[in-house]
Amino acid sequence: MSKSIPGWVYLSVVTNVVLGTTLGLWFLGDRYFTEHLINPPAKQSMAAKAVEKPEIVAQAASMSLGRSLTYQDWVDLLGKEANAMIKKKPDRLIVLAGDSLTLWFPQDLLPTDYNWLNQGISGETTSGLVKRLKLFDQAKPKAIFVMVGINDLLRGKSEQEVLEAQEEIINQLKKSHPKAKIVIQALLPRAKESITTANATQVEALSNDRIFQFNRRLAGLADQAGVEFLDLQPLFSDSEGFLRSELTTDGLHLSTQGYLVWRSAIQTFNQFALR
Repeated sequence: MSKSIPGWVYLSVVTNVVLGTTLGLWFLGDRYFTEHLINPPAKQSMAAKAVEKPEIVAQAASMSLGRSLTYQDWVDLLGKEANAMIKKKPDRLIVLAGDSLTLWFPQDLLPTDYNWLNQGISGETTSGLVKRLKLFDQAKPKAIFVMVGINDLLRGKSEQEVLEAQEEIINQLKKSHPKAKIVIQALLPRAKESITTANATQVEALSNDRIFQFNRRLAGLADQAGVEFLDLQPLFSDSEGFLRSELTTDGLHLSTQGYLVWRSAIQTFNQFALR
């Protein structure tokens, strides 16, 4: 949890904001949910049936390479995105760095009081992110939100290995962005059932208790390193600790409602920490 904000205060505020957002949308005629959840665009992929394409995904889809994009293609694309943003020199820039959960964050759901640079890649690991942090070295963000590590655990990495890579990420970001607020975000839980990801067997084998214990150690690392920790796991968990079914499309990735919860958490955090 944030060093400067008591945990129970932050969780209470975020929970109320999420509840308020949900009730507000309901009272406003539920237009958003009608358009985006009940009648999602037909052309979206399986992993994104309930979310709009982020700008960077739309750009990638428009590239005519005659083959699927490789990891290096994505790195090159994100580098161009970062360079374009750096040239604009926005006053209020926030960077999102991580894996597919970050990549698929709908641009139109991000708070409009900041400029956003999305540096997510599907399937990303901590070691992969460490190597490409330099892509936005010259940016001058007010904050950098990092969520990465779930793919490491799914591929058999130990918690200690992932934490050591997280520490390297923190150290690099502190060195390159000494004035930015660095925010390490908790890993999200997985759903109890109806997991339809390509690696469903590995996802089902990863217990939420292990994710919870990892997040406790990650919070300790953030505290020790003097950076912020945003504990998202309670907001996404049901009474048994599983990812709430209404917040996911496939048991691991997020629906539009899931991204609304995440947006509310970030927005609330910014109101406290970036004043």
